[in-house]
Amino acid sequence: MKILLTGATGYIGRRLLPLLLENGSEVICCVRDKSRFRFPEKLTDKIQVIEVDFLDPGSLNKIPDDIDAAYYLIHSMSGASNYDELESISANYFIEKINRTNAKQIIYLSGIVNGRSLSKHLSSRKAVEDILKTAAVPSTVLRAGIIVGSGSASFEIMRDLVDKLPIMIAPKWLNTKCQPIAIGDVLEFLIRSLLNPLAYSKSFDIGGPDILTYKEMLLEFAKAKNLKRHIFTIPVMTPKLSSYWLYFVTSTSFKLASALVSSMKTEVICSDNNINSMLGIAPIAYRQAVERALKKISEDDILSSWKDSQVSGLFRGNVSQYLKVPKKGCYIDRRKRTVIDREYTIARIWSIGGETGWYYADWLWDLRGFIDKIFGGVGTRRGRTNKNGLHAGDALDFWRVVYANKAEGKLVLYAEMKLPGEAWLEFKIIGNTLYQAATFKPRGLMGKAYWYCVLPFHGFIFDGMLKKLIQQRN
Repeated sequence: MKILLTGATGYIGRRLLPLLLENGSEVICCVRDKSRFRFPEKLTDKIQVIEVDFLDPGSLNKIPDDIDAAYYLIHSMSGASNYDELESISANYFIEKINRTNAKQIIYLSGIVNGRSLSKHLSSRKAVEDILKTAAVPSTVLRAGIIVGSGSASFEIMRDLVDKLPIMIAPKWLNTKCQPIAIGDVLEFLIRSLLNPLAYSKSFDIGGPDILTYKEMLLEFAKAKNLKRHIFTIPVMTPKLSSYWLYFVTSTSFKLASALVSSMKTEVICSDNNINSMLGIAPIAYRQAVERALKKISEDDILSSWKDSQVSGLFRGNVSQYLKVPKKGCYIDRRKRTVIDREYTIARIWSIGGETGWYYADWLWDLRGFIDKIFGGVGTRRGRTNKNGLHAGDALDFWRVVYANKAEGKLVLYAEMKLPGEAWLEFKIIGNTLYQAATFKPRGLMGKAYWYCVLPFHGFIFDGMLKKLIQQRN
């Protein structure tokens, strides 16, 4: 069985891929950037990876004709202001290609749209549904509300709020009802719908057994973490103020916060359907879903995170575009230290950022992140997905990993903070020497002024960090 998986590097796609392989499928993974795709080499004989831009109909010719089914997981909640138009264009190009293949089914994961007034985000999902239904190939649409799982945008926002705010003065949309569903159950629906004739040319709402307000979800989340929290809702917070509230308190971007607030004003409760009994699935309760997700986090076993998607920051294009660090017209701060224990130093470099911090003067890194947040940047609240693993494309505080090779001892980061220019931070070990380079390509006079303003801090921060990186094991 040959399955086409679009969005293979996305939050759902990364989790769905191993399940498809376990079922014995051969999977063709459509990605925009091959350098961000990773999977164990022992399974590469079952995986074909192709770079496809769904806004470029010519690139879709790379999709083979002999596929049996296709998962359409192309979504965007932020990014371009006209993302809804772009999503419709992508869907139209997709069905034009799929109609020329042997595919027997299209499976699309959408959002519950039973409200009278839909947000731009949900309207876009509905428009894509309607386009996919015009294909000659039968489509199966699964509509979900809040997805509860380690790394999901909604889950991470709730975790931020619960962890940081003992008392919350929150907007009135926290009283809106929704029907959350565990990520494991979403994946089960996606797998069991595959090539199931009973699901052809139909749409289904999928959700867990609990119907809760967002306030109840937060309080239940707090109980799962043994935290006591108090939430008071007020009617005066406009959607814009609510978006700023989420933006400054959580790790989300402002565009994503705006999209979420807009969606959360509408109830998302499943319509009656028989998909649970039809597929033999009994979704787990919200509390159990939260506990499972928290367990995954405690075990550092997060398969995918919304933070690593491009929409979490300012990063655009392929990782390879930022891999070659420029030198012409750049300011470069170079430092080096003799390494005492290469293996230990590499382990420390690969653990940098997030909860570990930057080993020296963390308060200055936090201050820089706070300033970045004020000016509309990502700040440092994204942290990192895994405590010890780094891969190309991962978010790392206000950096994006563009190259990570442990065997080589080289890590290259690209800055996603608001800057009058572009910045890179490199670590590489050659022989018994650790080299560090901070490169800045200024944009105009403001960029040059910025460099000289921060230069005095480099000696203090970077030199102290290097000393910590090369220290011996305890």
